[in-house]
Amino acid sequence: MFNLFRSARKYTLRSVAVISMLALASCDVAINGANSGPTINTNAPVPVALLVPSGSGQAGDDVLARSLENAARLAMSELQGVQIDLRVYSTAGNAQQAASQTTQAINDGARIILGPVYAEAANAAGVAASARNINVLSFSNNTTIAGGNVFVLGPTFQNTANRLMRFAGSQGKTSVVVVHSNDVAGQIGRNAIQAAGQISSASVTGVVPYELSQQDVVAAIPTVTSTVRSVNADTVFLTATTSGALPLFAQLLPEAGVRPGEVQYIGLTRWDIPTQTLDLPGVQGGWFALPDPTLSQRFASRYQAAYGTSPHPIGGLAFDGIAAIGALVANGQSNALTGGALTQSAGFQGVSGVFRLLPDGTNERGLAVATIQNRQVVVIDPAPRSFSGAGF
Repeated sequence: MFNLFRSARKYTLRSVAVISMLALASCDVAINGANSGPTINTNAPVPVALLVPSGSGQAGDDVLARSLENAARLAMSELQGVQIDLRVYSTAGNAQQAASQTTQAINDGARIILGPVYAEAANAAGVAASARNINVLSFSNNTTIAGGNVFVLGPTFQNTANRLMRFAGSQGKTSVVVVHSNDVAGQIGRNAIQAAGQISSASVTGVVPYELSQQDVVAAIPTVTSTVRSVNADTVFLTATTSGALPLFAQLLPEAGVRPGEVQYIGLTRWDIPTQTLDLPGVQGGWFALPDPTLSQRFASRYQAAYGTSPHPIGGLAFDGIAAIGALVANGQSNALTGGALTQSAGFQGVSGVFRLLPDGTNERGLAVATIQNRQVVVIDPAPRSFSGAGF
């Protein structure tokens, strides 16, 4: 198990960088107001710049870049009465090139920037675009770069924590112990769960950190156990990933007496990927959040039919960006790409359900709550289809 955990840890640290969870200072630009952003000619194709991470020398970045462009073009093909002039720019996954490519895209006429992926690059693109009053819809999920003219389209820990804590409260849960890795991602996750506790009848009553090593995870087990007992917790909320510490916790906590049948386990990350995780005894009956499975599968099928392969896990974010732009432009208003328009409260329909951009640059997405029963994923609370429904 040690070798498995060690290799998983390397993957986790890399994935943290890939999905942009590194802490950064937010763009030093003006707060995004209702009138911030350019005017557009809705009678002509709308120039949109797509910034992708190709050119970095990493094969994974090229795969992701292709998927993002494919998804964007698939979205364009499904727009009704709206034309997009999409131009693609390579950032090589770094901040300096992202900034220069953003400037070039705006010089070429871009009225909005879609991308980049990595937080550092998105931050740099935001700074470059702010000088020209252009908004950036980045594919990052790093909320520390959100704000001003930068929006993050990636799913956020806060959105997931809010959904799960509200659901826990609705199910009569009241006392939650948070178990988090003591790195940047784990600390952001802890903060998100604690903040979610302020809007739920389920409260955080204990917090247990751990370092990312097998030894430290094992050493944390008695502390978690004693904390659960001392605060009479009915719920344990884990930030651990399936490729990191989750398999250890799923085995060792039940063995130590924190049994899933007596204490509700909740995960801040997806527990259904990879599918081998479903075989772990400790995750049976646990709760986690995920996008609407039916809508996600429909997108994957359309993408497969169009391109002969499956989309990248975050490729759909480019579809969402084009869908949002298309919906706004379809209204025929010259201010369609301003901050006020982008943050309209009704939101947009994306590949995996309803989502909206918030004035602080973050986003809110409709998520389903699922559990694992007999090694199968079962949705126990469907994703809301609008922002007026249950789940928000």
